Amino acid sequence: MLDAARTLRPDLYVVAELFTGSEELDNVFVTRLGISSLIREAMSAGDSHEEGRLVYRYGGEPVGAFLQPSLRPLVPSIAHAMFLDVTHDNECPIQVRSVYDSLPSSAVVSMACCATGSTRGYDELVPHQISVVTEERFYSKWNPQSKPSSPGEVNLQSGIIAGKLALNRLHQELAAKGFNQVFVDQVDEDIVAVTRHCPSTHQSVVAVCRTAFKNPKHHRYADEVPPMCIPGKIEEVVLEARTVERQAGSYKKDERSINGMPGYTVEIKEHIQLKDSKVVREAGVTSRGRSEYVQEIVFEQLTPGSVIAFRVSLDPKSQELVGVLRNHLIQFNPLYKAGSLSDPNTPDILKSTLTQIMSKMTLADMNILMFRCDTEEKEDGGGCYNIPDWTPLKYGGLQGLLSVMADIRPKNDLGHPFCDNLRQGDWMIDYVSNRLMSRGGTLAEVGQWFQAMFAYLKHIPRYLIPCYFDAILVGAYTTALDATFKQMSSFVQNGSSFVKMLALGSVQMCGVGRYPALPPLSPALSDVPYRLNEITEKKEQCCVSMAAGLPHFSAGIFRCWGRDTFIALRGLLLVTGRHLEARNIILAFAGTLRHGLIPNLLGEGVGARFNCRDAVWWWLQCIQDYCTMVPNGNDILQSPVSRMFPTDDSKPLTPGTVDQLLYEVIHEAMARHMQGIEFRERNAGPQIDRNMRDEGFNIEAKVNPDTGFVYGGNRFNCGTWMDKMGESERARNKGIPATPRDGSAVEIVGLCKSTLRWLVELHKQGLFPYNTMTIHKDGKQLSVSYEEWDRKIQENFEKMFYVSHDPNDPNEKHPELVHKQGIYKDSYGASSPWCDYQLRPNFTIAMVVAPELFTVKRAWEALNVAEEKLLGPLGMKTLDPDDMVYCGVYDNSLDNDNYNLARGFNYHQGPEWLWPIGFFLRAKIYFAKKLGKDTYDKTVYLVKNVLSLHYIHMERSSWKGLPELTNENGQYCPFSCETQAWSLAAVLEILHDL
Repeated sequence: MLDAARTLRPDLYVVAELFTGSEELDNVFVTRLGISSLIREAMSAGDSHEEGRLVYRYGGEPVGAFLQPSLRPLVPSIAHAMFLDVTHDNECPIQVRSVYDSLPSSAVVSMACCATGSTRGYDELVPHQISVVTEERFYSKWNPQSKPSSPGEVNLQSGIIAGKLALNRLHQELAAKGFNQVFVDQVDEDIVAVTRHCPSTHQSVVAVCRTAFKNPKHHRYADEVPPMCIPGKIEEVVLEARTVERQAGSYKKDERSINGMPGYTVEIKEHIQLKDSKVVREAGVTSRGRSEYVQEIVFEQLTPGSVIAFRVSLDPKSQELVGVLRNHLIQFNPLYKAGSLSDPNTPDILKSTLTQIMSKMTLADMNILMFRCDTEEKEDGGGCYNIPDWTPLKYGGLQGLLSVMADIRPKNDLGHPFCDNLRQGDWMIDYVSNRLMSRGGTLAEVGQWFQAMFAYLKHIPRYLIPCYFDAILVGAYTTALDATFKQMSSFVQNGSSFVKMLALGSVQMCGVGRYPALPPLSPALSDVPYRLNEITEKKEQCCVSMAAGLPHFSAGIFRCWGRDTFIALRGLLLVTGRHLEARNIILAFAGTLRHGLIPNLLGEGVGARFNCRDAVWWWLQCIQDYCTMVPNGNDILQSPVSRMFPTDDSKPLTPGTVDQLLYEVIHEAMARHMQGIEFRERNAGPQIDRNMRDEGFNIEAKVNPDTGFVYGGNRFNCGTWMDKMGESERARNKGIPATPRDGSAVEIVGLCKSTLRWLVELHKQGLFPYNTMTIHKDGKQLSVSYEEWDRKIQENFEKMFYVSHDPNDPNEKHPELVHKQGIYKDSYGASSPWCDYQLRPNFTIAMVVAPELFTVKRAWEALNVAEEKLLGPLGMKTLDPDDMVYCGVYDNSLDNDNYNLARGFNYHQGPEWLWPIGFFLRAKIYFAKKLGKDTYDKTVYLVKNVLSLHYIHMERSSWKGLPELTNENGQYCPFSCETQAWSLAAVLEILHDL
């Protein structure tokens, strides 16, 4: 191939190896057009600074680069380059520089880790451009015995050919032996030092090139050259060369042959010891810190036009430590076998693989190892690592570090503050191990493993620490992932990378803090985890609790919310196979039942607020899902529940004082609704809610005897998930809910219907002993059956909730308020009737949990309207954009005169929340199956398109999660939680349904 190129174009030859990173050597048939597309011309560089920049840009990875995974995200990168010192199209460099510059500039090019090339005219010092159009002469013939003055002949002493031969041999050796990392140091305006580094042996070749753009005869160059510190041990001088004059006459253009300047040749020595060099001498050997072995060299004759190249190894101690470290890294990647060494004094903790150690960890341990945001860490007396002059990490665990390194690694951004911090000291390294060792148990063992690995890391050259720190953490992280997924369901274990990423949200959100977030379970319950309290030295329960979202709802009393927990529990705990944790959370909340309600803000039970109407129905739905999805799931109905408030007015009781079976608690919740719930919150006033008006503390939840619909609330409170309370005095919305949704909220009706259907079936199977509820009305005792309640909802739902196309529909009480037909109302019987007719995504929840309420044709039409009007890139618009109060941008800090916007009043009036998209898509899937294969296939295509954006978001998110909400059209909202439990759960449930 190369011969063919020479034959076709005698004015051009290429000495090249196309070698970039881990790519294989390629052969390229070089044509004029091919070269034009590949070339990066050194001749276009106006000075040595530019030459160095081009070498760095096109010449390989930086020294100390991260090991890249075999599968990695597709990111923009530099095209494969062919780097030439000159081409036939360029002006002759001797005409614009000096003849002395040809050798050092060519040396700079040859040190690039990419294809390199030249022309014969450059190597033979032809002092003019060779025209490819008009030139008719041939190049001179090769004759090893020719004299410098012999016309028409050249040999190894002609021009810079001898130097070029040595440089090409070095270039080829560096490529073949994997010296694919490059560092360029502009020592001064004339001197460029280029390092080629092998990441497996950590051997380097350092070429120091003194350019001579101006002729030294006519330009005064500095006599003194600054000394240079070479990190490591200089093994040999690979070559030292310089351009010198000789007595061979002046240049005369030959009429028959293309000839160069005969009066110059290269003086060169190869493979000599440092002591034999005429260019440099060793000034001394010093140590910089405990891991920097440095040889200082002084340049004695680095004249303009000179080149010297050193072969450098790590000092013996560092080489040994790197080898041992690589040996321990083989368990993660076989690539580390190269350059590895065994350690006869291996610490005991490293004699076991990390896989063996991590196999003993629980998923609660994994939460600490991998996640925990700053608020969670501070609750335990710590905090996330803060990088000076940059920012704190998102998590105290491995994910906090890995998220940053994932951004650095593809670009090899070794100048990042993260890498600077690692090179400057051991603070971050110690943080990783010390944080875990302080925990005790298996986490402490993992901390000891890190400490032992870091003992090697701390004593290698500092420039290598970022890449090996990355290698250790990536290995530990992937091992932790494997150990995590082994404890999850087969759906997760056999799932896609997207499924696994979402399932990891279960570990992210579910953990055990320093203080128990859940109220204690019954002492009679088996398989409850316990630990020793460090302060009281007494045994206490340590059940996993679920954070609503990070970072805002992660610790203290704001960690656990009944509604959020039970919307997310199916996806994060049941789908992932974490059945015991799911059971414990269900039973812990069951113990807090009061007034027939489950608290929204849990406050460990003692500080609970019973101000929401929907949490109890989500709780009941989760019990149903548990019974359905978990092997022998119905056993939970017989589990003991320690009632904290066995009566509405009782003080909190200790666990075990009053125990009931779960099915009895379920029956109580249902009967209390049928009886009618009406009470005033305890401690009502600004001490529990500084914004709510007095009327808002009055709680009501009842059942309409005609329709069976649960209804409640008033216009001064907000008892569903759309619970924004006005806060602005300036805009006069303080104490007024933006979305009271009083009356019968559509999703609560659907959840109630789902529960009734389930309980009726359980009774038929002999698993639920009650088929009726006893209530008291007007001094009389009445009996209401579950079947009758279920039937009433079934008969009345579409009559009352469907907005038909018939303007004379007899069931339509307010036809003047209808602005969209073929949809389902958001509520029924609101105090402000127009609120019933607002298009929101809540009806899709009812479709998923109680699809029997919906006619297939009507359901599909309503879903299409929702798709057209509400579907956003990541979430669902919380209000129809055609609505007069719609606003899709949430800004909680804004306080102005706008009633509809001030202090985030539009929280649920347009911004796109993620979790409802799960119910929307699941409803689409369910009803598409009813409409045939073609519709179903189109729906699956839609679902995958939508979810692809969630996958991209999670890949790019440093939190490795899905946000609470976005602003309109998927725009980032700075007031949203960066990762939210129910967002992750909802998307995971879609994939589970598929």
